[in-house]
Amino acid sequence: VRMRTTAARATEGVLVTAGLGVGPARIWGPCQVIWSEESPTRAGFGYGSLTGHPERGEEAFVVGREDDGAVWFEVRAFSLPARWFTRAGGPAVRAVQHTYAWWLGRTLRRLCVSR
Repeated sequence: VRMRTTAARATEGVLVTAGLGVGPARIWGPCQVIWSEESPTRAGFGYGSLTGHPERGEEAFVVGREDDGAVWFEVRAFSLPARWFTRAGGPAVRAVQHTYAWWLGRTLRRLCVSR
């Protein structure tokens, strides 16, 4: 996954383009951050897809820390196919989305353990 952003932090209005794949087969998905939050125990943001994204919808990513030090990660998403290849992909597209969310959680787990 490659990320292009118009700012270093996710704040309202920032453009985010995620690229999934390799080389010329990479599929880019332009989005715009529609909300963000940051507190001592929670941080997260949500973005909505823009024209050209393979899906039409929104995603939110939130990380929280409990008083006992436990860390949790939540991904919420809803989408519909917006391009011919995501419509043709059917259930395989959903499997890719679920795998991506799992990969994000695994990455966060590694970051938490290494600290």
